[in-house]
Amino acid sequence: MTVIPPKLYFSISEVAELTGVKAHVLRYWESEFPDLHPKKNRAGNRSYREKDIRLVMLIRDLLYKQGFTIQGARLQLKDRLRRDEPTAEAAGGPMPTLEFPPAGNSESHSRDLLRTMRRELQELRKRLD
Repeated sequence: MTVIPPKLYFSISEVAELTGVKAHVLRYWESEFPDLHPKKNRAGNRSYREKDIRLVMLIRDLLYKQGFTIQGARLQLKDRLRRDEPTAEAAGGPMPTLEFPPAGNSESHSRDLLRTMRRELQELRKRLD
């Protein structure tokens, strides 16, 4: 099993190295698998999250190890996600989202961001306990 380093975001080259899938193949898979859609940063570069990397590893397994076609892998993923995806109520409600204050160098913005992050982390900790 591949160990994913503790980071929030990964570049496409990091994901390619972690998963053993070339960057051009990752870009192609984005067009074929609707659930694989990494966010793009301001520069337009892909920012993969851990869940994206896990999905890439699952797709790789379906295609390369289990021998599914793209269409077959897409159907398998759809079926797995439908079975494994708990409803929002079963998961304890919707996941909290972190709202970032407007960009600026103001110290109050930084304090607000830290307060928001702290509150969101406390809520997440309560859910995990």
